[in-house]
Amino acid sequence: MPVIDGHNDLPWALRARAGYRVGGLAADRPQFHTDIARLRAGGVGGQFWSVYVPSNLPEPEAVVATMEQVDAVYRLVAAYPQDLAIAYTSVDVVSAVGAGRIASLLGIEGGHSLASSLGVLRTFARLGVRYVTLTHNHHTGWADSAAEAVRHGGLTGEGRAIVAEMQRIGVLVDLSHVAVPTMHAALDVATAPVIFSHSSARAVTDHRRNVPDEVLRRLRANGGVCMATFVPPFVSAEVGAWSAAAEEECRRLGLPPDPEPWPRAPRPGEEIPDTAVPEAPAALRPWLADHPRPSATVGQVADHVEHLREAAGVDHVGLGGDYDGCDRLPEGLEDVSGYPRLLGELASRGWEARELEKLTGRNVLRVLRAAEEHATEPMWPGAVTA
Repeated sequence: MPVIDGHNDLPWALRARAGYRVGGLAADRPQFHTDIARLRAGGVGGQFWSVYVPSNLPEPEAVVATMEQVDAVYRLVAAYPQDLAIAYTSVDVVSAVGAGRIASLLGIEGGHSLASSLGVLRTFARLGVRYVTLTHNHHTGWADSAAEAVRHGGLTGEGRAIVAEMQRIGVLVDLSHVAVPTMHAALDVATAPVIFSHSSARAVTDHRRNVPDEVLRRLRANGGVCMATFVPPFVSAEVGAWSAAAEEECRRLGLPPDPEPWPRAPRPGEEIPDTAVPEAPAALRPWLADHPRPSATVGQVADHVEHLREAAGVDHVGLGGDYDGCDRLPEGLEDVSGYPRLLGELASRGWEARELEKLTGRNVLRVLRAAEEHATEPMWPGAVTA
């Protein structure tokens, strides 16, 4: 069973560093964590491409920017028809894998992209979006994010209605980035399995983006899946402490918290040149020289995967690397070619082949199929309502 990864931010990286040009991604693109050759080397057979836009954008602007991100995925797939195939359903994923292509699915990262509109949600579903993360790093008007103090007690009545509508039309509810009360509130409402597209275990690393054990136990009952992420501050307490200190130093220096702001899209007829990954601001470099950044390891990621299996069960764990969504990944997992090293680490700890197959793809494929079977008015392209 190949890897079906829950979250990759290449569309954002393409906007930020290549003006949305999708050419030249067959191999050797060092400014990205992702290209076709490295996906192949990593054994990736399915990828949820994140169509992320920042959660501090005004919501109408976020809707437009998300549409541009969706367009980028379709253009990416069209540019590599021998390697990539758009997938809307579990059957599409199996078909693409059988044909030797990488199934490409769409996931929206943040409910701000819906602008509190069920019509916008349904329109994105008709374009093939298969999951929506309820928040990103800011609250919406109806759901609490993990990155801010709880305001709504999890979900408002409007938020519960949005969750119910997502499940009615077959869009997966993604609980990465949300506050713990939001996780519980969504599980209270959910009548079909939910996902965490890129989150790890809070019992291993006490980070607000990770999932506590009481939620993982509820996930087992819900039938969902938590897809372990590789983001170093979520994986390593040492890296998390360093990151918090670096953010505090940026505040002290008056530097923006995000060194790579959301770029505008090219205007019609305009070409934006390729850019490299931005370097650290000059004012921060003396602090960085005095405070070397620690590294996370593939073994620490394996620790999270093992805890997720212990708390939620082997049927409820997957992989969501978050490649091209952060600047550096753990040693051994530096780019999308690294999945076999993680699987090798787990095999050395006694994981059997059937367990690794559940982790790499069978679990998330089951959840995707369950969402399709639960939908009473499915809206992905080609869906037929009974």
